[in-house]
Amino acid sequence: MGFIFSLISMLFLLTILAGVVIFIVFMARKIGILNIPVDSEGKPLSSTKDLMSQLMSKTDSLAFRFGIIAILVAIMTIPLGMVSDIVNERSRLYSSVVNEIANTWGHQQTISGPALIIPYTEKFITEKVLTDKDGNERKIDKTNYVQRTAIVLPESLSIKGDLKGEQRQRSIYKSLVYYADVSLKGHFSRPKIEGLSSHIDKIHWDQAWFSLGISDTRAINKVSALQWNAVKTDFEPGTRIVHIIKNGFHAPLTINEISNKYEFNLKLNIKGSQGFYFKPFGKTTHVELSSDWPHPSFQGNVLPDEHSITKNGFHANWSIPHLARNYPQLWTLETQKFDTNEFKAGVSLFESVSLYSQITRAIKYGILFFLLTYITFLIFELGIKRRLHIVQYGMIGLALSMFYLTLLSVAEHANFFTAYLSAAALIITMITLYAFAAIRSIGATALIALLLIGLYSILYSLLNLEDYALLVGTILLLSILAVMMYLTRNIGRD
Repeated sequence: MGFIFSLISMLFLLTILAGVVIFIVFMARKIGILNIPVDSEGKPLSSTKDLMSQLMSKTDSLAFRFGIIAILVAIMTIPLGMVSDIVNERSRLYSSVVNEIANTWGHQQTISGPALIIPYTEKFITEKVLTDKDGNERKIDKTNYVQRTAIVLPESLSIKGDLKGEQRQRSIYKSLVYYADVSLKGHFSRPKIEGLSSHIDKIHWDQAWFSLGISDTRAINKVSALQWNAVKTDFEPGTRIVHIIKNGFHAPLTINEISNKYEFNLKLNIKGSQGFYFKPFGKTTHVELSSDWPHPSFQGNVLPDEHSITKNGFHANWSIPHLARNYPQLWTLETQKFDTNEFKAGVSLFESVSLYSQITRAIKYGILFFLLTYITFLIFELGIKRRLHIVQYGMIGLALSMFYLTLLSVAEHANFFTAYLSAAALIITMITLYAFAAIRSIGATALIALLLIGLYSILYSLLNLEDYALLVGTILLLSILAVMMYLTRNIGRD
């Protein structure tokens, strides 16, 4: 449907162009640019053929031909826009496939916790005055018990993760996913729950539990038993504190209230995609992440203290104090509300320059390619004294437009370099042969081929640059402008 609308738009634009030409001819006759002899009755003596001959003689002017080139470049933006729409459509399809793979493999993973949860009971005694039917008053004490939950965060937390990247394919599309081997260790200090309330009746040390959050629990492969001091305890589904940690698991504990320090250790293997993040629940949180993927993007509220990136992967370290966040080490779940999702950090795994972004960037240079190619042909016209027809210019423009569609079609089945080389070679060959058939000059045709090879070589270099693409592109434009100014310096001097 989009192609049909684009075709209609092109036909409409061509109709407008024809109307403009007719209007120019009419105005040229009115102001005397086209001298048409008339008889005594004012009727034109020249035929339509004579009129067209006069008109064609005017088209040899340099200004007219530059105007035609400008109009052709504007018209060629229509097929260029059609190709851009196709690229966007394929990009959306790719994104949907990536999401489907993530739904079955595992989404971006975020480690939340761990947290130690200790229930306690508050006792409230209220005095109530009762009056009997004789008006006598008496006082009674009413006792209420309220169950509370204390949230305790670790004194120290160390997270070590190793991410192994893999490519998963569905149809012709590939998506980056990973396996993550994660180990967590640290310790809790004995919490001063007595300081949470002056009405504490009993602390239920034997009903405590340990909770750890994993954002996508469907992607858990293996979780070791929790080693709590010297005791191993198996995990159970759910965190039991969904307001703090929505998804994850927990391990029931019986805490020795005499101890002042509780050490923990566990390991897990999970799957994920797109990225890996953590929340700094420790009073001091140390995180060490490594991966074989060479294109990390460190994200979140804080960047790593140290990191190294090589072609074989990356390594990063974080050290985050509890003062960086806005929630305490100890609070009561029912009476105090804190947003534990406000602070997180981690890494996103991405392709530095994706296929569709490369093609989109190439299309943005399309108008420049059209303009430079047309001006090159115009300069050769002036040199060999042979004029190209406007239809021939249009065919060259359509061939340049087909480069991007050819690149997209081949790149979805081969690597980008092979696709780019194939598409560029095909289009350069077509235009070179077409140019030779039109101008019948081997030397001029060879120069045109060399120009196209140079343009496509420079474009490939620009597409592979990340940080310096704008700078190099600007230098290229200035250089081309300088060359064109030099080549056209003598035009119109005579």
